[in-house]
Amino acid sequence: MADLKTIGVIGAGQMGNGIAHVSALAGYDVVLSDISKESLAKGMKAIEHNMARQVGRGQYGQGDMNTALGRIKPTTVLKDHEVADLVIEAATERREIKEQIFRSICEIVPASTFLATNTSSISITRLASVTDRPERFIGLHFMNPVPLMKLVEVIRGLATDQETYETAIEFAGRLEKTTTNAEDYPAFIVNRILVPMINEAVYALYEGVGTVESIDTAMRLGANHPMGPLTLADFIGLDTCLSIMQVLHDGLADTKYRPCPLLVKYVEAGWVGKKVGKGFYDYSGPEPVPTR
Repeated sequence: MADLKTIGVIGAGQMGNGIAHVSALAGYDVVLSDISKESLAKGMKAIEHNMARQVGRGQYGQGDMNTALGRIKPTTVLKDHEVADLVIEAATERREIKEQIFRSICEIVPASTFLATNTSSISITRLASVTDRPERFIGLHFMNPVPLMKLVEVIRGLATDQETYETAIEFAGRLEKTTTNAEDYPAFIVNRILVPMINEAVYALYEGVGTVESIDTAMRLGANHPMGPLTLADFIGLDTCLSIMQVLHDGLADTKYRPCPLLVKYVEAGWVGKKVGKGFYDYSGPEPVPTR
């Protein structure tokens, strides 16, 4: 196994800043990049806020937080990843964007650097194929929110070698995560099961089976889910849910994975969930209010 010291994270959104957060607390130096200065600043603010909450709960001391924050280097310059031993891509769930990132990063980092993607649905083998090191490429699908959720799905591409796999397992273990192996099929394990359930909940709303609140209440109290599927969809991001359903529908060619037209409509309207303040609920007031 390789001895990792510096972790590069590309994308400072909710997944990227979460990966940077747990990596820094685990003792790694972190280079966190984003093309947007605003997104980068927002990501660093989220890290500081979430670490402060952990300190408040007694999980870490203030000194641990200060040291971890000092390990994170925020940057808008992709070339700053040249010092990374492992680079994790955590950009938006669009294959073309991810492929362009990996083409660019391969021109910057040494041949020894491992590459990983946090994709929640896209083929690891396909993403690895655009790089110059498919054998050193792996899927590390963290769950949201990263600091709280214990699971990381580890997905090997067709060419992923044993050293890369063992290094990924060691890395996740140091982050105090539990790993599960998933085969490189559309949406892997968690989202293969979870997102079609969310899509079915949107169909239930679309067809008038229940209101937003009644569907969420039914699944919370009737199935003992910690939150309703429409609340969860807002938390994940409706755009991400739609992308995953499209990957499932295209990759498996089964009509049961057809995205609900209402989900498509919400995404077209830009109502993609909590990150923009509106999805199946409006989050602008003191309490979420259903939008339908």
